[in-house]
Amino acid sequence: MLSRGIDELREAWTNKVGIAAFTTYTLESTRAICEAGSSVGSSVIIQAGSSSFAGVGRRILASAALAMAAESSSPVGVHLDHSTDVNEIRACIEFGYSSVMIDGSHQSFEDNVALTRLVVAEAHEHGVWVEAELGAIAGEEDFSGESETSELTDPFAASEFVDRTGVDALAVAIGSVHGISRKPVHLDLALLARIAQTVPVPLVLHGASGLDEKELRAAVQCGMAKVNFNTELRRAYLASLRESIDGRSDDVVRVQHAAIRAMAEVAHEKIRLLTR
Repeated sequence: MLSRGIDELREAWTNKVGIAAFTTYTLESTRAICEAGSSVGSSVIIQAGSSSFAGVGRRILASAALAMAAESSSPVGVHLDHSTDVNEIRACIEFGYSSVMIDGSHQSFEDNVALTRLVVAEAHEHGVWVEAELGAIAGEEDFSGESETSELTDPFAASEFVDRTGVDALAVAIGSVHGISRKPVHLDLALLARIAQTVPVPLVLHGASGLDEKELRAAVQCGMAKVNFNTELRRAYLASLRESIDGRSDDVVRVQHAAIRAMAEVAHEKIRLLTR
């Protein structure tokens, strides 16, 4: 697993490459993420939020991710994504996660600062780095639908936020949406450049699935050190299952292996895109 992960994140930021972070819901997706990282020889991050835990349970999914990360031939971080619950964050820190995200983006600026400072203080005591969010990224993480971009991140507010909270990485809203919108989505790279000039920590891009590859690479060059993918991996998983069912396969292991291969191919492509 990443050596608590922050050194690798800062190194990616300095070298203008991105670490791909993929959402997991199952053992198959966790395995696929680890295999993709190993195939490229690059660091990756397995992440899950409250909705991911709903299927099989927080401790079970977390334990599987930590075990697979420990066995991987390449560095794998284990991250709690989009948590608004301090107790959930404390539980994942206790499990041994390398990083957590406290999402106070829908609160007032002052409330977001206070909540983030609390989490940073507790997490740093255990060597865990913290991601927070400023601005609001539209859409739902767990399914695709029609979304409009919402509140974008103000560069000066972002600088103040990082200074007052001591957060290690900041997710910013620059036009992306969670899921894949039916309408073309474009990043505000000029805004990103202004944020990058004022914020002295690695930046995080949520909602990277479906983005134009040139825009995504440009965002990484401008300071996006962690890039989150969910929809494309999830769709590959479901498409593989549908194909197996249509083929009337009742071999569970074969179905699992096919799903892992399908997701690993998508993850491999994204890792290569961010590191080339």
